[in-house]
This record gives sequence, C-alpha cells and structure tokens, in this order.
Amino acid sequence: METAVFLVFAVLAVGSAIVVVAHRNPIYSTMSLVLTLFSIAVLFVLLGAPFLAALQILIYAGAILVLFLFVVMLLNIQREEAPYHGQPLQRWAAVLGAAVFCGMVAMLLFRAQLPSPGPLTAELVSFKGLATELFSTYLLPFEIVGLLLLVAVIAAAAVAKRTPGAEDER
Repeated sequence: METAVFLVFAVLAVGSAIVVVAHRNPIYSTMSLVLTLFSIAVLFVLLGAPFLAALQILIYAGAILVLFLFVVMLLNIQREEAPYHGQPLQRWAAVLGAAVFCGMVAMLLFRAQLPSPGPLTAELVSFKGLATELFSTYLLPFEIVGLLLLVAVIAAAAVAKRTPGAEDER
C-alpha cells in the first residue's frame, strides 16, 4: 500500500511541477505549485518525518505561496499572448547543453563514493533537533533567505507603483 501511495504522489508531484514551469498563466502555475508542495509533504510523511511535512504545508504552501500570489496579483501579470519560439539553433544548443550538464552530474555522482546515510532517528526529525540545526548551523542562510524575501516584496511593490505609460528616465 505504501508503494502505491508513493507512486501516486510522486507522479502527482512531477506532473504538477511540469505544469508549474510549462503553463503560461501565472495563477495556474502558482496553484500547481501548491499541489506540488502538498505532494512533497505526503512524501515526507511516508519517510517518517511528519514534522517536516507540517512545515512544508505551513511555510511553503501557506506563507510563501500566499506571498507569490500577492506579488502576481499586485503586478497584474497577464497571460503571455504571443510566445517567443526562439531560433532552432538556440533550441538545439540548449538541449545539447542540458544533455552535457546531466552527463557531467551523472559522472560526478557515479565517481563519488558517498557513504550511504544512516537510518533516520527520532532525534533527527524532532522539533528540538530541527530547531538546533536551523538556529545554530544554518542560522546565516536562514536569515539571508528572509532578507531576500523582504527585498523581493519591496521590489515588487516598487515595480507595481510605477504608473503605466510613464517612461523611465535614462
């Protein structure tokens, strides 16, 4: 039964992640991101980390995606009418570059003799263990992410405040 639940939510996560990237409407992309994050939360539960699943839903699906929707609504982004198809040479160069990148990553992973991680313990997935790691080892990256989110909201408000038709002074 666990395997079936895993397969359903893994396919759902990958499919909705593709919709996030491929859909032209930013509202639909954001809603697909909610589904992706919820599916990942279910996968966390299957891994035996219900606290991380709750954080996934509360922080990402709750707070961060509300912020995304707020910025999208504030900027009044419309659906892209005429998609840019690019040049065929550019498309093939991108596909070739992606294939080379994936090959290099696969080669690095193959050559790296990473030790297999040990089993999860109750201490690693507990609130106290997570808080200790977050506020001691990862405090600076945590603060930097908060600062970047603040700058993004201020920039979105500044962009939305410009009057339409006003030309930038150069």
